[in-house]
Amino acid sequence: MEDKKNKAVCFGEILWDIFPGEQKRVGGAPFNVAYHLSRMGIDANMISSVGNDQLGRDLLEKMKNWNIPTNHVQINTKYPTSTVIATVDEHNDAHYDIVEGVAWDFIEATKENKEILNSTDALVFGTLAARKEETRNTLFQLLEISHYNVFDINLREPYYEVEMIKDLLHKTHLAKFNKAEMRIMLDFLGKDYTTEEDGIKYLQDKFDLEEIIISKGSKGALYANQDKFYLYPTIPVTIKDTVGSGDSFLAGFLSKRLEKGSSVHEIMTQAVSLGAFITSQEGACPEYSLEDFIRFKNEYPLSALR
Repeated sequence: MEDKKNKAVCFGEILWDIFPGEQKRVGGAPFNVAYHLSRMGIDANMISSVGNDQLGRDLLEKMKNWNIPTNHVQINTKYPTSTVIATVDEHNDAHYDIVEGVAWDFIEATKENKEILNSTDALVFGTLAARKEETRNTLFQLLEISHYNVFDINLREPYYEVEMIKDLLHKTHLAKFNKAEMRIMLDFLGKDYTTEEDGIKYLQDKFDLEEIIISKGSKGALYANQDKFYLYPTIPVTIKDTVGSGDSFLAGFLSKRLEKGSSVHEIMTQAVSLGAFITSQEGACPEYSLEDFIRFKNEYPLSALR
């Protein structure tokens, strides 16, 4: 009998990023992860909400064109589809003006949303979607049902509260930080920073976390599974765009992590390679096929640094 396809659900914001001098691009960290998971052959669903407007219809049409199911994206008649005004600085880093009072701030907990999680391998969520009470309450209900909760911690002021992040971490199986976010979190908790490994072990003990990923920019990524640490380098590519690179890294990681029998080397190679592949292209969700990515990955074999 053929094995069932691995499934993931991404929860939270789906929106249009508006860049200066360009047409709008589909965005939202959870959606970016869903897009790349789908490209990697994972059955990826998105739980979100759009407005009953043209921007919402355009988003749903884009999802259909990308073969990402839309049946768990709610249509809100009171609040508009989300837009974000994005700017890119001289270092190619993106900065966002995130409009409030939008459809994904009011995601409802439905019977259908709860049912899909019973047959799902991972629930991916971030900090931003928990900024408003209704969506936050829905998220906590879904976390109780999911078997494997993946928290991509994006600390965007002023859209987070420390106590809320702590509550979410207590429900988390795999947490992803960048290096700055880990140090900020340790500071919140009153823990002095000494080394990355010491900080990771503290967070693992504090929140009963088996798995933590630390993305380190040009210095690679560190994966901790219980008391084992794996450091992997970046791939040197010509950077076109860093928008969504962390989301593609996480999708690459999960696409192998959810496969039975995958080694840490296979998981981290997939993660680092997909992050580099997307960074070398324009946009967070460029058009590509799995075959395109495999060709890229084969050109850049990786070895763990330790």
